[in-house]
Amino acid sequence: MKSSMIPPPLTIQGNLLTERVSRFRLADQLKQMGLYPYFRVIESDQDTEVSIDGKPVLMFGSNSYLGLTNHPEVKQAAKEAVGRYGSGCAGSRFLNGTLDIHIQLEEELAEFVGKEAALVFSTGFQVNIGVIPALVGRHDYLILDELDHASIIEGSRLSFGKTLKFKHNDLQSLEKVLQSCDESQLKLIVVDGIFSMDGDIAPLPGMVELAEKYRASIMIDDAHSLGVIGINGSGTASHFGLTEKTDLIMGTFSKSLASIGGFIASDESTIHYLKHHARSLMFSASISPAATASARAALHIIKREPERIQNLWHNTRYALNGLKQLGFDTGHSCTPIIPIYVRDDVKTFQLANQLLREGIFVNPVCAPAVASDSSLIRFSLMATHTIEQIDRALSKIYSISKTLGIS
Repeated sequence: MKSSMIPPPLTIQGNLLTERVSRFRLADQLKQMGLYPYFRVIESDQDTEVSIDGKPVLMFGSNSYLGLTNHPEVKQAAKEAVGRYGSGCAGSRFLNGTLDIHIQLEEELAEFVGKEAALVFSTGFQVNIGVIPALVGRHDYLILDELDHASIIEGSRLSFGKTLKFKHNDLQSLEKVLQSCDESQLKLIVVDGIFSMDGDIAPLPGMVELAEKYRASIMIDDAHSLGVIGINGSGTASHFGLTEKTDLIMGTFSKSLASIGGFIASDESTIHYLKHHARSLMFSASISPAATASARAALHIIKREPERIQNLWHNTRYALNGLKQLGFDTGHSCTPIIPIYVRDDVKTFQLANQLLREGIFVNPVCAPAVASDSSLIRFSLMATHTIEQIDRALSKIYSISKTLGIS
C-alpha cells in the first residue's frame, strides 16, 4: 500500500520538466508586445534582397559576406553532387561516410589557409565541440577570450581541462592568465579571429608573442574571417602574416563559403590525432555531398574573383563612415560586421521590428547574449550590396532611431 502511493519516476520527471520550461516567458512577452524578432520566415533565396510575408526586404543580417549563396556555380555543384552521390552519406566520416570530394575539399582548404592538412566536419559548431576536448585533457589549460563564440564555450564544457578567461582583446589580462598556469602543462589559447557581434579583430601578433613566451598554443576560429581578411580571404593568421605561428585554424562554410559545415587545419600529426579523437567527427553523420560540393565551388570562386572581397571592403568602409557621420556608436568594429549600439533592450527590439516593417532586416542582440547596457543592432555587409541599398538602410535606421530617442 505504501509503495503504491509513490508516483512513478516518469510522472515526477514529466511534471518537473513541464514546470521548468513553463517558467520561460520572455518570448511570449515579446510576442504580446509585438517585438519578437526571432525565427522570421524568409520565403526566397539568401541575397541582398529577400522575401518576407510576400514583401521585398533588404537583407543586412546575413553572414553571406561574399554573396555566394545564390551563385549559379554553387547551386549547380550541389545538384551534380546529389546526382552522383545521393542526398547523404549514411554514416560518419570515421566509418563509411568519407567521400572523395571530402578529401579534395580538405586538401584545398589546407592549401588555402597555409597548413599541411585539414579535416572537414558536418558543422562549424561540431568542429569546436570536437577539437577542443580532444586536445585539452585533464590538468591542461584552455584559455578563452571572454567574448568567444558559444561553440567555443560549449567545447570548453566538454573538456576535462581547466578553463580560464581573459578580458576581451586585452593582452595584459591574457598574460596574467598565462602566468597563473603550470608551465609544464599544455595551454591552448582559443579566440575568434573576427568577433561575430563586435566586428573587431583579435590582436594575434601580441598573442603569438605571449604564446611563445609561455609555451602555449593558439587556435583561431575564423568563422567570420574567411573570405573577409587575409591574402585572398584566407583568414586572420594570413592577415597578420602569422600562419606558421598559429597552431590551429578553424573555419565554417556557412558564411563566405555559402554552404554548411566546418573544418580544422593544422600540421599532419595534429589532424591525424583529431581524426581518431574528435568525438563530434567520429560519432556524427558526415557532411552531405551537396554541402561539400557547394563549399568547394564557393572556394574556387573566391580564389578566382578577388574583386568580391574588394567590393565587400568598399561597402564596409562606406557603411561604417556613414553610420559614424550620422552619430551612431559602432564600437571598435573595423570589419563587415558593424554593431550599432543602442544600449537598451526594449529600444533595440523596437528598432529591429520597425526596420523590418520598413523593409530592412537587421539582427537585434540583447540580454542575455550581451549585457543590457551593451544591446545592439548587428548590421552586416555583403559584397553584392549596392550603395543605393546601403543608403536606404542607413536612412531608415537614422529616421527610426530619432523617433525612438536613440542617439
